[in-house]
Amino acid sequence: MRRAAMFCVAFLLVCLVCLVCGCGSGPTEPTSPPPVVQVWPPFDTKRARPDRGLVIKAHGGTLTQVLVYQDGEPVPGRLDDSRTTWRTDWTLKPATEYTVTATASREGAPATVAMGRIHTRAATNTLQVAATSPLPGETVGTGMPIVIDFDAPVEEKAAVERTLEVTSRTPVEGAWRWTSDTQVVYRTRRFWTPRQTVTVTAHLAGVRAGEGLFGGTDSTFSFTVGREQTSTIDTRTHQMVVRRDGAVVQRMAISAGNATTREYTTTSGVHLTMDKGNPVRMISPGREEGEPGFYDMMIDHAVRISNSGEYVHAKDNVWAQGRANVSHGCINSRPDQAAWFYESSLRGDPVTITGTSRPLEWDNGWGFWQLSWEKWRQGSALSESDTARGGVPNR
Repeated sequence: MRRAAMFCVAFLLVCLVCLVCGCGSGPTEPTSPPPVVQVWPPFDTKRARPDRGLVIKAHGGTLTQVLVYQDGEPVPGRLDDSRTTWRTDWTLKPATEYTVTATASREGAPATVAMGRIHTRAATNTLQVAATSPLPGETVGTGMPIVIDFDAPVEEKAAVERTLEVTSRTPVEGAWRWTSDTQVVYRTRRFWTPRQTVTVTAHLAGVRAGEGLFGGTDSTFSFTVGREQTSTIDTRTHQMVVRRDGAVVQRMAISAGNATTREYTTTSGVHLTMDKGNPVRMISPGREEGEPGFYDMMIDHAVRISNSGEYVHAKDNVWAQGRANVSHGCINSRPDQAAWFYESSLRGDPVTITGTSRPLEWDNGWGFWQLSWEKWRQGSALSESDTARGGVPNR
């Protein structure tokens, strides 16, 4: 009995100590507040500016998931290194609804999920791609530039240039150069690597191109760089050599411009084949019918290499080919060899001519390779930091 009584007293003492010292499961620690998700433009905006894109930020946590859709298609974007800010890669489309789901979390706090919709305002005046070279699906030579023509003058050239994306299987360094308010040209630093596909995308939708002018829709196309074919022409020796993938595939005796006038002097420099026709009508520049030197004739198998009337074409004056320069500025060769060159040429094949007193101007046709890389890049609207990765935001 005494031992049992002592046990009861000890048990009561232990219980008393537990109550005083807080033994057992006391109240839980207060929960940390959840992170805050901020979306700009705010949800339910009806007339968001498309040129400013979409930005999502997490305060007091990090973004663990961001889902943005437009017409059921995911909208590309990226997180910053701190994983607290997500922004769209490109501007938004005008007059379009976007749905957003963003999740932010922090250890020890409940997650925050923000869901909503945003509408962008319509564009009164829109900018579109009017034409491109190469054409979609075209196979071209290794010197081919990318030429984009717009349907309206561009005032905000840097903003538009940032939307232009060039992707290729083989990494390439290239830059855009504005040749007018409606045309921009992309040239690689060195010739394209042959046998690959190149994709060009103008992420124009929503970009502000000028006062009241916004990009209407994105535009994309792909082309193929074919085999490597280069030609060299020496007007002093009257010879043309064609190489394919580094091997000589054709030697042609030629006759070049007679150089009696400037227009009859063949231009020296790096030309590109631009187009071809069989036949092509050729008329003497600056001369009327009946004047000395006037001509108007149809020429077979003509491959154009400049905008100043220069072609590589067929001519039956074999007595001069390989011996003398007697043409009106074109390169002519034996009809069968000219037909071969005509059939084997792709737009953008380099043709380098030497030996004359008249240099090819960089803006004569596609004489873009006449400019050094440093001078070519000076025609970009982007800053030096923007062009450090090759002149465009390639991704």
